[in-house]
Formats: sequence, structure tokens, C-alpha cells
Amino acid sequence: MPESQWILIHLASTLLMVGIIWFVQVVHYPLMAEVGQANFVRFSERHQQRTGWVVIGPMALEALSGAYWAMMHPMRWSSPPFLLAFVLLLIVWLSTAVLQVPIHGELLKGYDRKRIERLVRTNWIRTIGWTLRAGIVAWMYAETQR
Repeated sequence: MPESQWILIHLASTLLMVGIIWFVQVVHYPLMAEVGQANFVRFSERHQQRTGWVVIGPMALEALSGAYWAMMHPMRWSSPPFLLAFVLLLIVWLSTAVLQVPIHGELLKGYDRKRIERLVRTNWIRTIGWTLRAGIVAWMYAETQR
């Protein structure tokens, strides 16, 4: 597969995650506070299950296509835009593992407005990280088309 197709796959998966994360940040997570205590545990369980099915594919594709694209041309590691995009992806994944996943685990115990607010607040790390990545990856894709 040509290099331009790999970066296009990478760009498409990044843009998909940007759309998902903005929807989650602006709509879905804030609405968690409105679910109420009676149905919250079931809501949290179903949220995690269904969201996992939506994000696992694009996140894996983003990581794998980026890794393959970098392996095709190891000199990319000396490119500041590539390195910044890589660091932003690491930040997004670390934030997910260290902040959002544990908060979701705590929310499985029951409704907690402060934890929901913390989830919304800390999710800005991923929202901003993926948004910045999208701009950088779009620029890198444009560079491959010249």
C-alpha cells in the first residue's frame, strides 16, 4: 500500500476520534449528571460496554496505521510535527488509562456528581490532544500530497 494511503488511513481514524471525543465532551459526559441515581449503575455499565465497541476500532487503527507509517520511514522520528503528534497520542492514551478509565470504574459503584464533573474536566486533555493531533496529521498528509 502506498505511503499516501497509510497516512490517509491514519488521518481518517484520527478525525473519527476527534468527532467522537467532541461529542462525548460536549454532549454525552455532561448528560451523565442528568441520569439520576436510580438508573445510574446500569447506565454506566451500558455506557462503557457500548462506547468500547465504538472507540476500540478507530483507536487501534489510529495507533497501528501511525506505527506502520513510521516504520515505513524511520526518519520520521526526527520530524518535529511527527514527534509532536506521537507525544499527543501518548498523552491521549495515558489520560484514558490513568484518568478516565479509573473514573468510569468508580462510577460503576453509583452516581457521584463530583466524579462526573471530574470526568468532564479531565476529558479536556483527550479532547484538546486529539484536536491538535488532527491538525498536525492533516498537515502531514497535505505534505505527502505535494
